[in-house]
Amino acid sequence: MDDLLIGIGSRIKTIRKENKLTISEVASRAGVSNGLISKVENGRTIPSLPVLLELIRALGVQISDFFVGVEHKIAGKFIHIPKSSQTSIEKEIDSKGFTYQRIFSKSLDTIGFEAVILTIEPGSEREKVITDAWEFKFIISGTVTYEIDNESVELSEGDSLYFNGNYPHVPINTSNTKCVMLVLYFYGQQLSV
Repeated sequence: MDDLLIGIGSRIKTIRKENKLTISEVASRAGVSNGLISKVENGRTIPSLPVLLELIRALGVQISDFFVGVEHKIAGKFIHIPKSSQTSIEKEIDSKGFTYQRIFSKSLDTIGFEAVILTIEPGSEREKVITDAWEFKFIISGTVTYEIDNESVELSEGDSLYFNGNYPHVPINTSNTKCVMLVLYFYGQQLSV
């Protein structure tokens, strides 16, 4: 079921881009927020049936055509994700110099889990954000300063950080080289440090 739901979000994004529609245009047509569209496309939330039907209508496709290409795979002993199937994530916030590449997303019992490679360019800009997840960061290369609420943490290659995304946070790259990190998001359950 989880693969089907992730497939629906991916299908919405594919059709939206094929029709050269922005997130804002689809959101306006469907009567929902930009943030909801982004979360659905990125597999972070499941739309209710009425909202899904409005999204399909807003994309200008027939319901029967929408579900063509939405894959549902039977769970096996492992999950193989080829590089070619990895997708870029479009965030609903304005940012410069931030590139999110989803490498894995799955619901495991009561926990939603997502793995992302985040690249932060020198001189990047973004306001602090809040997520509905616990976040784990592992610095693959480079350095970054993480501002979490009113505190700062300096991170270098090999360092990791785990925090509650409900606190306003932003990574800041003040170096002259890019910072690459593995980001894990854990949704839907009370997790503790």
